[in-house]
Amino acid sequence: MSETKWYIVHTYSGHEAKAKQGLLERAKTFGHEADFDEILIPEENVVEVVKGEKKTSKRKFFPGYILVHMNLTDETWHIVKDTPRVTGFVGGGERPAPLPDEDVAKMTQQMKEGAEKPKPRILFEEGEAVRVITGPFANFNGYVDEVLPEKEKVRVMVQVFGRATPVVLDYVHVEKS
Repeated sequence: MSETKWYIVHTYSGHEAKAKQGLLERAKTFGHEADFDEILIPEENVVEVVKGEKKTSKRKFFPGYILVHMNLTDETWHIVKDTPRVTGFVGGGERPAPLPDEDVAKMTQQMKEGAEKPKPRILFEEGEAVRVITGPFANFNGYVDEVLPEKEKVRVMVQVFGRATPVVLDYVHVEKS
């Protein structure tokens, strides 16, 4: 038995989880469970405000792709290729190129960081028009004066009594106008 390596598998976009499940079931059916170590759907948690409520959802790094840690043989190649919702290996041909372990380590680190501290779904830029959606300045319009990504805050210049006033707010308290 040769060693297991990481491969990128192309799936129908939005069907990554079903492709993963189908692949695991096919591996079990054909008695090749031992050849498939791990199947990852690279994704991270993101935070957004929906109807005034903070919601955490998952965002895929690469929609339409999954990572498969497997022992590539003719049999396992066919198991993957013939799985419903899978269109094939990235790197094509009869022998797809394995993904370097360092690249997979970077991705899994990104996934772990995203699980611990969800990223904002929307990013802001200086000079961008925004509207405050919560707090004492709710419904005030302004523009982004400064973005503080490490704190997930923005300094917004809002008009109070005819004067531009700087207000520092969390990303989730403003929306793009």
